[in-house]
Amino acid sequence: MWEIYFRTLPQYPKIDLTEERLLIAKAQQGNKIEAEEMVLRHIGFVIFRIRRIAFPSYIARFGEDILSQAIFILYEKIQTYNLDYRDRHGELRPVRFSSYIWKRIDGFILDTLKKESRRESCQFSPDWERYEGGETEEAFEDG
Repeated sequence: MWEIYFRTLPQYPKIDLTEERLLIAKAQQGNKIEAEEMVLRHIGFVIFRIRRIAFPSYIARFGEDILSQAIFILYEKIQTYNLDYRDRHGELRPVRFSSYIWKRIDGFILDTLKKESRRESCQFSPDWERYEGGETEEAFEDG
């Protein structure tokens, strides 16, 4: 299922933290090309997280929807990434973008799967005629 993404998307080499932060800074200033490059560089990470968290049957049913919605999260997180993040001692602590988005992506995947499973369970209606040993309409008519 995911092979088409890996075949059609350009393969980006891993970049160092300084270059990654430079791309984010330009994207936050409104440069759409850098924002798109950051998203393309992290689609593989999102796919990895989906495959890591979800069962294969859920991936087959909801994987593409989750991936397409996660792209919007990537754009959002690019804008909210703090380039001047400091620890509690006031020291600058740059964080890789994948570390920054990791929990948000995982939470989104789990929330989506819960929502979809709840939606499916609400739509389930058992076929009572197929159950053996249960009372049928005839049992109610006789008694």
